[in-house]
Amino acid sequence: MRLTIPWAICAFTITAFPALAAERVDLVRVDKSERRLELIGDGKVLRSYGIALGGDPVGHKHQEGDQRTPEGSYVLDWRNPNSIAHKSIHISYPNTDDLAGAKARNVDAGGMIMIHGQPNGYGWWGWLLQLVDWTDGCIAVTDSDMDEIWALVADGTPIEIER
Repeated sequence: MRLTIPWAICAFTITAFPALAAERVDLVRVDKSERRLELIGDGKVLRSYGIALGGDPVGHKHQEGDQRTPEGSYVLDWRNPNSIAHKSIHISYPNTDDLAGAKARNVDAGGMIMIHGQPNGYGWWGWLLQLVDWTDGCIAVTDSDMDEIWALVADGTPIEIER
């Protein structure tokens, strides 16, 4: 999308998502302690976003309802353009280790962990929601950040979630 804006005696052009075709994201890295999601391509940080996490974010997710975001290596395996939040991309939690740990504790590992935008209808106050950890264990970004992540990240991209 291009938007040309006349400004006094000159004009300039704003291009939405510049150079998307030239940027290939081969890893998504999340640093929970820094509340940061990075898109990595060829070993370089291409984009960086502030995030909100689950209401009890410290530590690895152990069971359904613990409000923790998992830690470890996963894959972004499918997406939902019509989710209850502004777009969502699914994280492949639980993996076999997560399932085995939950079974040993006799609990449900949980699931449906996503990277997503703000709840539908509340995108206008996303900047405020990003100041607190409010999800049930997902990774939340603003709607505009989600649009960019959606455009840059393909299904099958690995995601590393670190403390």
